[in-house]
Amino acid sequence: MSDIVQYETQGRIAVITLNRPDARNAINGDVAAGLEAAIDKLEADPTVWVGVLRANTEGQQKPVFCAGADLKAINSGQAGGLNTKRGGFAGFVYRERTKPVVVAVDGLATAGGCEIVLAADLVVASTQASFGLAETKRNLIAGAGGLFRLPRAIGQAAAMEAILTGEPFTAQRAYDLGLVSRITEPGQAFDEAMRLATQITNAAPLAVYASRKVVLAAAYEDDETLKNLTNAEFAKVMQSEDVKEGLTAFIEKRAPNWQGK
Repeated sequence: MSDIVQYETQGRIAVITLNRPDARNAINGDVAAGLEAAIDKLEADPTVWVGVLRANTEGQQKPVFCAGADLKAINSGQAGGLNTKRGGFAGFVYRERTKPVVVAVDGLATAGGCEIVLAADLVVASTQASFGLAETKRNLIAGAGGLFRLPRAIGQAAAMEAILTGEPFTAQRAYDLGLVSRITEPGQAFDEAMRLATQITNAAPLAVYASRKVVLAAAYEDDETLKNLTNAEFAKVMQSEDVKEGLTAFIEKRAPNWQGK
């Protein structure tokens, strides 16, 4: 994995950093390949249970989490490299995952950058963050999930306005509408995202993965399908070793020692 996407672990948490601040963290082929490789590492490591995705905004006069697709790469005929077979745009937006990813946004997330945010599970943003799908201003459409994920996240009316005007909306509005889980002062989004990720790691990982799967399916499945899915995931969790540990820890009034088994 190249330095353009950095990967490190802190306990049970994988920290993934988009590291192309000189290009506003725009997605080119190297970023897409690097981000997909980072998610592969997160998914493959049984000792890591949650990912935190952030962006390096060092040296930027106006911080940008991600400006979306690298238009220079597209103009030079490299548009295909911005997508991967398994992950779609940025190697991430359509990547099937078991483990939750919290995204920390401390600047503008626009176009494909906003679509990356929408593909994460939880969003922590600072008050200097903003979100938008600017494609209509360039006679383009948001092709990496934004046109259906943004209405799910903030409601059709607010999403329609943002999409048709191409104008960004503030972190406070994103928080009020339900896209952002936690809002912070500038420069503190990553630390708060790590606190949130740590809270998730305190819960049983198999139960977290199963619950996430059902919640995501709720956006497009009918109640009968969701009932069957919930029952199936419940049965899997009940067969795990961590069920006994959870019950024993409760009885003994101690913190559980989850094994993810």
